[in-house]
Amino acid sequence: MKTLIVRVKRIEGVCDTHKVGDCFRLEGGRLGFPGENKHVCIYALSSLLPMLPAKQRKIEEPNDWLPKVFEVECPDPKGRVIWEITCQE
Repeated sequence: MKTLIVRVKRIEGVCDTHKVGDCFRLEGGRLGFPGENKHVCIYALSSLLPMLPAKQRKIEEPNDWLPKVFEVECPDPKGRVIWEITCQE
């Protein structure tokens, strides 16, 4: 199973919860945060959660759009935090 690294790529608005570079790892069903006092905004997590299990699966369909999507935007219109999802095999 792929390990996903989900990192704040950029912030296009105002966010007092995250800064560029904040990240977490998804290894199997475990969510891990490097460092102490790290967290993820529940609004961002609501956007990211549907994508994470799908990004972990093996995709063999050549026309599947999912392998081409690497960024997810937090739904908070003020924050506009852009998260980047990368895979490690």
